[in-house]
Amino acid sequence: MDAQPAAFTCAVSFFICVLIGRPYCRPYYNSGMRRTSLFSALLLVALACTLVSRSQQTDSRLKGSARYAERNGWIQVHLEGTPAQIGFQHGYWLAPEIQDNFKAISTELMHDERRDWEFFRNAARNVFWPHVDAEYRAEISGIVDGLKARGASSLDVWDIVALNAWLELPYYDKVLTNPAPEATSGGPTADHCSAFVATGSYTKDGRPVIGHNNWTSYSSGERWNIVFDIVPAHGYRILMDGAPGLIHSGDDFGINSAGIMITETTISGFGGFDVNGIPEFVRARKAMQYSNSIDDFARIMKGGNNGGYANTWLIADRKNNEVGSLELGLKNVTLLRTRDGFYVGSNFPANPKLIAEETDFDPTDKSRSENARHARWLELMDQNRGKIDIAAGERFLADHFDTFENRMDPDERTIDGHIELSSRGKSGWQPPFAPAGAVQNKVTDAASATKMSFVAALGHACGMNFHVAAHLEKHPEFAWTKDILRDMPSRPWTRFTAR
Repeated sequence: MDAQPAAFTCAVSFFICVLIGRPYCRPYYNSGMRRTSLFSALLLVALACTLVSRSQQTDSRLKGSARYAERNGWIQVHLEGTPAQIGFQHGYWLAPEIQDNFKAISTELMHDERRDWEFFRNAARNVFWPHVDAEYRAEISGIVDGLKARGASSLDVWDIVALNAWLELPYYDKVLTNPAPEATSGGPTADHCSAFVATGSYTKDGRPVIGHNNWTSYSSGERWNIVFDIVPAHGYRILMDGAPGLIHSGDDFGINSAGIMITETTISGFGGFDVNGIPEFVRARKAMQYSNSIDDFARIMKGGNNGGYANTWLIADRKNNEVGSLELGLKNVTLLRTRDGFYVGSNFPANPKLIAEETDFDPTDKSRSENARHARWLELMDQNRGKIDIAAGERFLADHFDTFENRMDPDERTIDGHIELSSRGKSGWQPPFAPAGAVQNKVTDAASATKMSFVAALGHACGMNFHVAAHLEKHPEFAWTKDILRDMPSRPWTRFTAR
C-alpha cells in the first residue's frame, strides 16, 4: 500500500461507508445497529485512523520513506537518510516480512549446519560484528529499532547480524570444524545462481546488458522478494533486489546512480574463511553503494576479504560500456575486463590455481551442473551475438536445455534450475528432489540502468509452478520444511524503477 498504508485504508473505508452506506457497511446493519450507532462506530474508526496516521507522521525517522503496493509478488520500499534512518525505515516498513524471513532462514541454517541458533548469534557477536563498519552497524541497529517501533518482534542486533551473514556462516562453520592450516576446504558449501553480462558486438545496442537468476531453497527464495530503492546520506543511490532484514542484496543484483551494474554467482566447492576479515555482506553493500568504476568495485571487494560467500562477480560500467569479471577467492583473485565481449557465471571457478588450492571442484566433469550450465551459456552467447537485450536475457533465464543430455529437460543442469525434478540433486548442496533451484530473475541494460530501472520476475522464468502439498506427498523426506515452505508460482516480468 503506497506510503501511508494504515491511514489510507482507514480513510477510504470511512468515506465509502459514509457516502455509499448500507451495501458497504452490511456487518453493522446485520447486527441490528441503528444508523446513529453506525456513525458513532465510524467516528471511532476515523479517530483510530487519525491516531495511526499521526503516530507515523510524527516519527522523523520515517521522513521520505515509503512502502509501495505489492506487484506480482514483489514489495518495493524507498529508504533514505542516515544509516540509522535507513535501518529504522527498513525495520518499520518490512517488520512482518523480516520476522517471517528470520523464521525460514534460522530453520534452514540450524537444519543444514546441525547447530542451535545460539551458535550463529555467538558468531555474529564475536566473529562478524567486530569487522562491521560503523555505518552498517548503525543501519543494523536501526532495523532493530524499526522492528521494536512496530511492537511485533523480539529480534535483536545479533539475530539481524546473523541473518545478514546467513550465506557466509556455513563457510565459517566448515573451516571451524576443519582448522588444519593445510586444509583450505572444509567441505562443499552451497553454490547458487546463473548470470551473464555482455557488451559491444554481443548486444543489440553495443552497450551492457546484465541478467541473473537466484538459485536457493524454495523456502528462502519465495521470500527473496524485496526491491530496495535506497538513497543514502553518503554514496550513490541503489536499486537492488533483496530479502527482508538484509542490508545487502544477498544474491547481489543491483545498479547504482554512478552507472555500475552488478551481479554474481558463487564459486562451487569453495573452502576457506578468515575470521579477521571483513564480512562479505558488508563489502557487497559497500561496493554497491560506493563504486564509481570496475576498479572501485574490485578494490572494495578485495579489501579485507574474509573468503565468506566466495563469488565470481560480474560487473558493468554503463558510462564506458565496459564489463568485468572478478573471481574472488581468498588466496587467488582474477579481474578480467572488456568493452567487446561477455562473461558468464554458473558457479564454475576458472583460475586453475584457485581450483587446485581453494576448491574441490572438478572442471572436467561435464555432468556437473556448473559445467553443463557454463557450456549452455557459451552456446547462448554465440547464438545471440549482436542480438542480446533485455528480452533475450529473459529467455536465457528461462532456458531448459541440458547440455550433458543434449535435450530439453528442466533439472539441476539447466540455467532455469529445477532441483526438485532431479533424481541426482545438486553436487553436495541439495539431495535428490530437494525443493530448490531458480527462484527469481532480474535483467537490465544500460538504457534502463540510466533511469535506475530493471525488470524482475518471481518464481521460475519458464512459467512452471511449484506446489508444496504435491511435492511433500511425493517426497516426505522434506517434511521438515512444511512450516516454512510455500507454493512458488511463476509470476510475470515486472519493471521496477527508483521512485
